[in-house]
Amino acid sequence: MSVVLLLIVFFLGPTFVIEAWSVDVVGAGPLRSISSRDIRSVISPDSRLLNDPRSLEQFLDDLDSSPPDWATVYGHGHHDPGHDDRLFNLNRERDAQREGKPALQHRVTFVWSGELSRYDAQAGGFHVSLGPRFISTRWGVVRFKCEEVPSNLVAIPASSLQKTLRRKLDKKQKIEIDVAVTGRLIPTESLVYDFSHDHEGLGLIMPVVRVEQIDFLLLR
Repeated sequence: MSVVLLLIVFFLGPTFVIEAWSVDVVGAGPLRSISSRDIRSVISPDSRLLNDPRSLEQFLDDLDSSPPDWATVYGHGHHDPGHDDRLFNLNRERDAQREGKPALQHRVTFVWSGELSRYDAQAGGFHVSLGPRFISTRWGVVRFKCEEVPSNLVAIPASSLQKTLRRKLDKKQKIEIDVAVTGRLIPTESLVYDFSHDHEGLGLIMPVVRVEQIDFLLLR
């Protein structure tokens, strides 16, 4: 049954979606050329768009009410004997307090950075390299973490755009895109609190998402 449904979605749907209980995400999809203000129009209407500090802060407020006391948890840093225990206890306490919160059930969409690479004639599109974005909020820096992302991402542009993009790549020009990732938090590992390895004492929050849908966006 699930294989049949996946094939139907692949051939008929404008966006390639997986079933909520599946772990296999279809990595090929159309490259949509849109205005930055129109991102909301191309993602699932039931999804919560989390791509700026304000939306992320509201989401974290709904999940965990208030930011951690990062200074206390950090103490004297990574070499502080109690640092790891305090961080472990923070995550354990927050996990317990978060149980049953309605926001855990919300479908969410976040945006990562993508770049087009070689053209794949068989697929009719361009392979995509993907990287996370870090967004500063009053909670700390938020960086989404995916349970699993397809290794073979391919963005398929309209035929009218394909030649232009291929010419740019032939000239070694960088073509950046946005990649909208939609899914749900994993209940047993919904948020992970940690510290940045690049900036001393800076709190890092990682929502852990099981991916259900990927949309490739060329913003204009």
